[in-house]
Amino acid sequence: MNENFEERQQVLDTVRRFERMVAQNESVFFDLADFENIIDHYTTNTQYDKALQACEAAIAQYPFSTELLIDRSQILAMKGEYSAAAKQIEDVAQLDPTNPDVAVTRGIIATQKGEFAEAVAFFHDAAEHSPEREDIYFNLGLAYQSWQKFKSAAKYYKMSLRLSPDNDMAVQELLYCLEVSERLEKNLEFFRRFTDEDPYSAPAWYNLGQAYYRLGQYDQAVAAFEYAILVDATFYEAHAFLASTYVSQEKYREAIAEFNLSYSVGEPTAEALCNIGECHEKMAEWDQARRNYQRAIDLDPEMDEAWFGMGVVLNAQERWLEAAHFFRKATTLYNESVEYWLALAAAEYQVGNVVSAVECYDRATQVGPDNKDAWLNWSIILYEQGNYDGAIDLMRNAVEIQPAEAELHYRLCAYLLAAGRYREAYENLENALVLDFDKHRLLFEYFPELESQRALARLIDQYRK
Repeated sequence: MNENFEERQQVLDTVRRFERMVAQNESVFFDLADFENIIDHYTTNTQYDKALQACEAAIAQYPFSTELLIDRSQILAMKGEYSAAAKQIEDVAQLDPTNPDVAVTRGIIATQKGEFAEAVAFFHDAAEHSPEREDIYFNLGLAYQSWQKFKSAAKYYKMSLRLSPDNDMAVQELLYCLEVSERLEKNLEFFRRFTDEDPYSAPAWYNLGQAYYRLGQYDQAVAAFEYAILVDATFYEAHAFLASTYVSQEKYREAIAEFNLSYSVGEPTAEALCNIGECHEKMAEWDQARRNYQRAIDLDPEMDEAWFGMGVVLNAQERWLEAAHFFRKATTLYNESVEYWLALAAAEYQVGNVVSAVECYDRATQVGPDNKDAWLNWSIILYEQGNYDGAIDLMRNAVEIQPAEAELHYRLCAYLLAAGRYREAYENLENALVLDFDKHRLLFEYFPELESQRALARLIDQYRK
């Protein structure tokens, strides 16, 4: 893992040098292997525009490199420029018809276009000619996974990993496919085999740890990550995962210690600082939490989780106006989080910005229509303002989207009763009682005065088991 880390650092240095030269408009000169590393770095991080830019610079320098022309075709496919990608690979096929990468690239283009059967055929063709290439099996896995055929995808990810056990992307995709198809526990043996074959392989223990972690078997995960670290003390990802496992066990002190070991000495990452902030937050150590969140923001101003964390800390201290500022920033950085919109709505409401709160709840229900709290909290505001009809309409909407959520039916019933619409209220109460009888207590939590309503009590008694 040390070698891997050093290699990664060298690649990052090369990437920085390339970016500096581009920014300063200098003529860029790198050897072919360096260009391949730069392009690979960008594609791995899905920065396809930058990858294409690096590819064009490389082709200008090495115009006869088929590898670069193939890279160009694959990047165009990733960007969704399928006809340009297809034209490029057909040009390569004219020059070098037996190159297995021609079939691989055709497969990648077909996968991107959603033509999965064709993609699989291309990859199988490539695998026949180059049975030892792990990337071909990895691409087969991706094609099957995109096709929602998780069992087949897992099979090919495994084949890829047998050839290259250190491929972390293959591990992540395999774990995902096994989890989705609920076959992870049955496949633990696959991960254990690597540690049996090579007990001194840090990546093998790390991968086994991740499998245990996903299964919620935290003690075994801790043991596996500790083995990985024992073999390689600077295996930063293993420290980070061990820390996350401790978080899942609510062992926040141990987690902080491990997060502090998850980066090079004196070079903390924004992610580590944000995680440390969250651990302090869980222990209600507000000052340390804020300090770490702030340091994370200073390092990476685009880190929405750190802005949100700051908001949570201020919110817990009832500093709602300041909290709203941080929550708002989190929503501008990542506007698809229901959690962010709900937090911002609640903070706005505490400050007295009712209109803003309603807008935020509206946005939350758009982002996560199946989040019942968004509907319930929004409806409470309308109800408190005496807008019973608005609250009722909102709950009807919610019930339509989540018909099996008893709490929504009970709330609708309560609002109908408050509006004096008894017949409709009782109809909805019957639905709620059938769905979850025990939750009828919620009705009296919302409106204690309802306990004295005889008709209501009689109706509830009819459904008592």
